[in-house]
Amino acid sequence: MSQSKVESNNQVALKPKTRNPIVVLLFILVIAAVLTYVLDSGSYQRENGLVIADSYQMIEKDRSISHLFSSVQQAPAGEARPVGAVDVLMSIPQGLQRGAGLIFMVLVIGGMFGILNASGAVDAGLERLLNMVQGNVYGLVIFLMTIFALGSTFLGLASEYLLIIPLMVELVRRLGMQPIIGLAIVTVAVKVGYLSSITNPLPLTIAQPLLGLPVFSGAGMRALFFACFLVVGIGFMLLVIKKAGFANQPKHEVCNKRLSNRHLLLLLTLLAGVGGLVYASTTWQWHNQQLTAYYLGLSILLTIISGMGASAAADAFVSGMKKILLASILIGVAMAIAITLENGKVLDSVVHGLVNLVGEDNAYVAVVGMFGSQLLLDVMIPSTSGQAAVSMPILGPMGQLAGVSGQSTVLAFLFGNGITNMITPTSGTLLAYLATAQVGWTQWARFIAPLVAIFAFMAGLMLMFAVYVGF
Repeated sequence: MSQSKVESNNQVALKPKTRNPIVVLLFILVIAAVLTYVLDSGSYQRENGLVIADSYQMIEKDRSISHLFSSVQQAPAGEARPVGAVDVLMSIPQGLQRGAGLIFMVLVIGGMFGILNASGAVDAGLERLLNMVQGNVYGLVIFLMTIFALGSTFLGLASEYLLIIPLMVELVRRLGMQPIIGLAIVTVAVKVGYLSSITNPLPLTIAQPLLGLPVFSGAGMRALFFACFLVVGIGFMLLVIKKAGFANQPKHEVCNKRLSNRHLLLLLTLLAGVGGLVYASTTWQWHNQQLTAYYLGLSILLTIISGMGASAAADAFVSGMKKILLASILIGVAMAIAITLENGKVLDSVVHGLVNLVGEDNAYVAVVGMFGSQLLLDVMIPSTSGQAAVSMPILGPMGQLAGVSGQSTVLAFLFGNGITNMITPTSGTLLAYLATAQVGWTQWARFIAPLVAIFAFMAGLMLMFAVYVGF
């Protein structure tokens, strides 16, 4: 055997294996099914979708192994059963159906950028942007992350940034960096905005009224914490870029070549489309179906401007969709996890158990306990509004008994929800981000874990500070 062939074989053997994210989510799905055997079943009473405090009741459950191959749908009324193999398999198509709106939206966005890439407008626009900032990528990152974070913390923008992610991924690729860095520039900024939510209407319009607080009250303290998180988040990204070797690369060459009229019109149309999207989603409360229709209309408009023929544009659209098809399926599998826990009627039992983390004798211990319970609860209820509807009616009165104000209780909820959503594989929005950037969840988890730990430590200190000053 030749020396070159031996070296080639050694390289293949030494190449680290990457675990497919679908395998990871399926493993979590199996764990969720096992939990339906291990944990007791129970439920809270609800009124208008909101949990009624102190209404938790156990539900009789038959844990017989014979249910492994039966369906929970066959259980008598008022009785719970663990989730069997049939229900686990059924939960996946049910999850795909539940997440269909988000899945289709991500696919259409991928197709739209397939058209833009085929037109050459993306490459030309990014080249011009880099020339305008004279290769000062650090300044560009600081500016962009600040803008993204402000949009999230004031307006609650999140899925609207899906349009931006492909541009950021292509930007860092042109600079010789990994796509995950472009994804992180957007994702970290968005999560920083949600962490403090100065006037973010999505969590505040639900959480604060449930505790008898005026909506958007306490914005001053949250603005202070927002600034702290933003500085640390930007610092983390700048350090990552420096470690990626960008500082050692030759300075980007400045080219004064102007954009063609067609490319300029395409990029201006995309920019106007983003502005229209932000206005429509905040004014008319558009959801996935309306947003998908909007992206389709924008794709048709971009096709007309690009001058591409109908067949060429359709090929580019399908090519863009293919790149994120597999990753989009992850959204449906993540939904299957929540469906499995709901079918086994253990979700409310988990909520009931987590409230035991909250102490009643010490306000500092209680507020940190609330934060810890929200961190864990968010894995099972990644929806910000859904988590508020479940946890606030329970934790609010408990916090009052321990001397924790309503504002600090809301803060614990915001911190727990925002930090967990940076990494949890059950978050549909995060998975949509990953799908759009074509980054695997395991790769993202390794990348973002240090910042998650830093933010969690900061959140604990901030909550104790809030209790200390009587916020």
